[in-house]
Amino acid sequence: MTEAVNEDLSTFTTFRLGGPAEHVTIAEIREELLDFCHAHPLELTGDDRSDVLFIGGGSNLLISDDGFDGAVCVVRTTGVTTTETTSTDTQVTAEAGEDWDAFVAHTLDLGLSGLEALSGIPGSVGATPIQNVGAYGTEVGELITSVEVFDRVAGQIRRLSAVELEFGYRTSALKRAQAAVGTPQFVVLSVTFDLQHSELSLPVRYAQLASALDVEIGTRVAAALVRDSVIALRRSKGMVLDGDDHDSWSAGSFFTNPIVDDPEILPAEAPRYPVTDPLSGAKIEGKTKTSAAWLIEHAGFAKGFSIGDGHAALSNKHTLALTNRGHARTADVIDLARTVVDGVADAFGITLEPEPTFIGCSLDR
Repeated sequence: MTEAVNEDLSTFTTFRLGGPAEHVTIAEIREELLDFCHAHPLELTGDDRSDVLFIGGGSNLLISDDGFDGAVCVVRTTGVTTTETTSTDTQVTAEAGEDWDAFVAHTLDLGLSGLEALSGIPGSVGATPIQNVGAYGTEVGELITSVEVFDRVAGQIRRLSAVELEFGYRTSALKRAQAAVGTPQFVVLSVTFDLQHSELSLPVRYAQLASALDVEIGTRVAAALVRDSVIALRRSKGMVLDGDDHDSWSAGSFFTNPIVDDPEILPAEAPRYPVTDPLSGAKIEGKTKTSAAWLIEHAGFAKGFSIGDGHAALSNKHTLALTNRGHARTADVIDLARTVVDGVADAFGITLEPEPTFIGCSLDR
């Protein structure tokens, strides 16, 4: 375990934004992470609950220019174990600090399929169940069997099943618990996935990926080929981390795709997608998902759009990513995000919801 004083938090985020923190602990093994958790329990009484910040890969954080006053723990725990459950299935457990894309590649090297469409996503394994990370037709909630957490209220380790995690579109019980008290109640220690022994991918569900692979939706192809195609698609959108590419200095997709109860409020030409349960795959009636990127573009915000001095701008490759062009401050990203939210609301009557976690800042005026 290493500790630093007056560390610049921008070094821990893919946005490369964030002010100083006086006390930063880097936990490289589980015992160090547990020691930090025990030293910083969560009391549900009182108002001051935002005194601790946990950082994984930093790919879904927007931290204030003022930094963070409390204790910070950067989770760098590693380790992967496998347990064969049937002749066709294997459970794979990864510690929270494992790099997500390296973990996906490792599962494919083991001859296991399921995670291939989630290739190229920056961040850590421990962050994926919180957000129910998804891309190209797959969500982690479909493949997670359980998550081991430290409950900062009870002061003990718990194992939560997929049912208890209550996955939804870009959300989970873990995320909702954090929102309810303003700081994480459950700190992810490890995540267990149920994967198949197969060289073939899950059925391809996403039209753009199917087109890139030149196959019909529902086709199974080599999982390694899906991985390569997904990474190529993500790179074309600036969604693969590259220190020389400012389009990747972002938190990925900044807004979630809106889910509406009344599809009639959407323009006739707006994309419409069914909303499905991430565990059963069943369609949720009365809900329609549309494209945030489409709404942004058709509200008049083109790729590369910026305001003020242009230090923060929409990606030149994808309008859904807000980017740091090299000299941005968090305040610049906030101003740009507010401009986009207001523009889409004025044009379509839909309020975009941000996907990143905001630390010490907000879109609220």
